[in-house]
Amino acid sequence: MFQDTRPADLDDGGSIDRWAEFRVEHPRELQALLRQLCDGNVPVHLNAPGGIGLTTTLWSLDAASDRLSFSADDGHPGLQGLVDADEATAVAYLDSVKLQFELQGLLLVRSARACALQAQIPRSLYRFQRRSAFRVRPQGRMAPTARLRHPAIPEMSLALRVIDISAGGCALLLPHDVPPMAPGIQIADVQIELDVETRFTLALALRHVTALPADGQGLRLGCEWVALPPGAERLLQRWIDLTQRRRRLMSL
Repeated sequence: MFQDTRPADLDDGGSIDRWAEFRVEHPRELQALLRQLCDGNVPVHLNAPGGIGLTTTLWSLDAASDRLSFSADDGHPGLQGLVDADEATAVAYLDSVKLQFELQGLLLVRSARACALQAQIPRSLYRFQRRSAFRVRPQGRMAPTARLRHPAIPEMSLALRVIDISAGGCALLLPHDVPPMAPGIQIADVQIELDVETRFTLALALRHVTALPADGQGLRLGCEWVALPPGAERLLQRWIDLTQRRRRLMSL
C-alpha cells in the first residue's frame, strides 16, 4: 500500500490541501524527479476523464520551452482521446516511491519518423513513499543519531546510533553500559539527526527490545515514529531515497 494515495484528483476542493506534505513544487527538485523518469525509461501511466488511458515513457524534458514529450504510438486507440481531453493524470514509480502529477495542454506532434505526446511541465507533483519502505542501514562514520533522555532516568542524556531507518520507524543501538528500556513505553522529545541538514524532533514508541549477536555492542531498540511533525515525513522520505540511490551507485 502507498501512503495516502488516491488514484486521480488530489484536490479536495477546499482551502486546505491535505496532501501538501507530499507535494514537490521547487522547480529544481521537480525537474530532477522527472529526469529520473526520463533517464530510467520508467513506464508512466496516463489517465484522462472517461477511463481513457495509456502507458508510455517520458522521452524528453525541455525546461526552456516548458514542455514534456512522451513517446507515443500513433495507432494507439486511446491516444487521440487523451489529446481531446487536454488533461491527464500521470503516475509512475521510482523504486519504493510513487510519483503523481497532472498534465495540461496535451498536444500530439508528428514527424516523418516518430510521434510524441507533449504537455506542459507540471508546476507541482506528489511524491508518496510506501509504508513498508525499504529499511535503510546507514554506513560510515556519519551514521544518524537519536538524542533523547532516558525514560527512567530523566537526568541521563543519550546520543544513540541509528542502526536502521524506514518511513515507519527506526532501530537504535543501546550500549551495554546504559540501563535497559522496557518495550511498550513512549519516549518524548527525541531529536533525530539524519545528517547536518536533516533533523526533526518527535516521540518514539518502543515496540521491541532484542539482544544483538554475541559480538554486538548492546541491545536493539525497535521504535515506531509517533506523529511526525509537519515537513518531517517529506524530509525522511527524501533522505531514504537519496541513501538508497547512493547505495546502488556504490554497488555498480
